[in-house]
Amino acid sequence: MRRLLALAAYTCMALGASPAHANPALEALREGDMRKLVLRAEPRPVPEAAFTAPDGGPGPLAEHRGSIVVLNFWATWCAPCRKEMPTLSRLQETLGGEDLQVVALSLNPRRPEAERAFLDQIGVFNLPVPRDEGLRISRAMGVRGLPVTVIIDRGGMEIARLIGEADWSSNSAQAILRALVDAP
Repeated sequence: MRRLLALAAYTCMALGASPAHANPALEALREGDMRKLVLRAEPRPVPEAAFTAPDGGPGPLAEHRGSIVVLNFWATWCAPCRKEMPTLSRLQETLGGEDLQVVALSLNPRRPEAERAFLDQIGVFNLPVPRDEGLRISRAMGVRGLPVTVIIDRGGMEIARLIGEADWSSNSAQAILRALVDAP
């Protein structure tokens, strides 16, 4: 039992959270899938690497400063992504705008037509399809499996991370993100 507790504490520290939760107000909003959301005790800088924008040009994450960013790493071959992507689309419909932006970053190697076909097939029409060419951003951010969703604050710092599939259109997810948008 002591080993299990030590392993849990080590895992929390390795993921950037403390066993004592970083933000009690947000912690109280975590229900359902959002219980997997790890709130960072200390925000972590996000790499400056650029992704490839849907138009083929560079799209640095820094362009999103001033907004809360829900950065999702996904791929067409990822079965949980197929289920999660429509919830990100609904999140964009509900809360997306100047204050909150959903960025669904594809890890597919140079196949924008396959990405668009995948999204069309699952009914996701409102999300652009930027790509992480060469996996520069995902590697720099320690993404080791899919899907992974990172929440970035207005200053460009990672403040939370969820590994695995989640319902981003849930009441809990929306309450957490509204609280972040409304925070000073």
